[in-house]
Amino acid sequence: MDKLRFEFVIKAGEDPKSNIICITSITNSNGSTFSIPEQLQPAKLHDAVIKTQAFQKVRNTLQKRHDKRQIWISVTPEISDGYLDEDGNMQFKNYFLEETRQETCKQTSTTSISEEALTTILENFTGIMKDKSKPHNIRKLTEKFIIDKFTMKTSNATQWMNIFETECTRLGIEEDTMKIEALRLFLEDACLDWYSSMLIKYTVNSDWFTWKQNFCETYADKGWSPIRYAILFRYRQGSLLEYAVKKERLLLEVNKSIDSSILIDLIATGLPNFITDKIERDNLKDTKDLFNNIRSLEHLVNKKNIGDKKIKVFESKIRVKDSSVKPCRICEQENKGNRYHPESACWFKNKNAERPKQDQIRNVNNSELEIELNEMNPKNC
Repeated sequence: MDKLRFEFVIKAGEDPKSNIICITSITNSNGSTFSIPEQLQPAKLHDAVIKTQAFQKVRNTLQKRHDKRQIWISVTPEISDGYLDEDGNMQFKNYFLEETRQETCKQTSTTSISEEALTTILENFTGIMKDKSKPHNIRKLTEKFIIDKFTMKTSNATQWMNIFETECTRLGIEEDTMKIEALRLFLEDACLDWYSSMLIKYTVNSDWFTWKQNFCETYADKGWSPIRYAILFRYRQGSLLEYAVKKERLLLEVNKSIDSSILIDLIATGLPNFITDKIERDNLKDTKDLFNNIRSLEHLVNKKNIGDKKIKVFESKIRVKDSSVKPCRICEQENKGNRYHPESACWFKNKNAERPKQDQIRNVNNSELEIELNEMNPKNC
C-alpha cells in the first residue's frame, strides 16, 4: 500500500493568541514534495486525515507553536479521494498542489550555513590574532593563580613547582620568558635573592627547564624534619576541624600520593582519645567523612575547655583567699608565735616604733659626753 508523508506544524490562528495545527506539505513515495497554500493548511479542512489514528498522536505530540512533525500515513480510499485525482496528480479540494524542489532548497540552505560558519571562523580567528598582538600583563594573569607564595617555610618545593606549572598552562602562559617573569611574583623573603642571582647568571631569556631544575635542587628538603613534624603533629587546643585540615595539608605537602586510608589514620591518631573512640573507623572512606564526624564532636572539646576554665578560676580564688590569711610578721619578729590579726592593729607595732628613737638618743648622748670629757682632760685624746 502506498503512503503519503504529511508535514504538521503548529501555527497562529485567526486570533494571534490561539494555536492551530496545519498541514503545510505532502510528500509521496517517490520523494516529491507538494506544498499546500496557506488558506488550505488548517487541519480542520482535511477531514480524511483527521479521522486517522496518526493524527490523534500528532495532536498529542505537538504542544508549542512552531513545533513540527512529518508523519507517513497509508493511502486509504478516503485519502486517495481527497489528495489524488484519477491520473495520480496531487490535489486538494480541486486545487492542484505545487511541487517544490528540495535540491535547490538544500543547496541554498547549505550555502547559507557555510557562509555563516565561514564568517564565524573568520571572526574568531581575527579575535585570536588581536589577543596575540596585545602585550600580556603578567601581573593581571597571576592574580588568577590558585597557589600560595613560596617561602622558606614551604615544605615540598617540587610539589609547589608542579602546581605552579599547572596554573601557567591553565592560564595560557606557555613561553619560558613569561614563566620566569611570573615566578618572581610568587617568591618571598630570601627566595627573591635566589631569583636575583639566577637573573645574573642566566637572564630572563634562558631556558625554563634550567630555572625549574635549579629551584628544585636549591629548595629540596632532603631531611626528616618536615616528615616528622607532619606525622607527629597533634591536637592541642582550639577547633578540632582546624587541626584536621592543617594536618591533612602537612601530610599532603610531604607526600601528595599518600593513601587515603593512611591519611585518615594519621589524622585520627592526633586527636584526643575520647574523641577518636567516638568515631566509627569502618565508615570512613575519605577525609571528608572524617571531617564530618569531627565537626559533630566539636561540642565535647568546647565543654571540656569551659570546665577547665571554671576549675582554674576556682583555684585562683582559693589562692587569693589563702594568701590573704597570713600570720602577723611583727609578732613573728618578737617571737610571740603565729598570731592572725592585721599588722596595723598589732600591739607590738608601737613598741617597735619607739625603740629606734631611744637607741638614737643614747648614741647621741654618749658622743656628747665623750666630747666633753676630751675637752676637760686632754689626756683622754
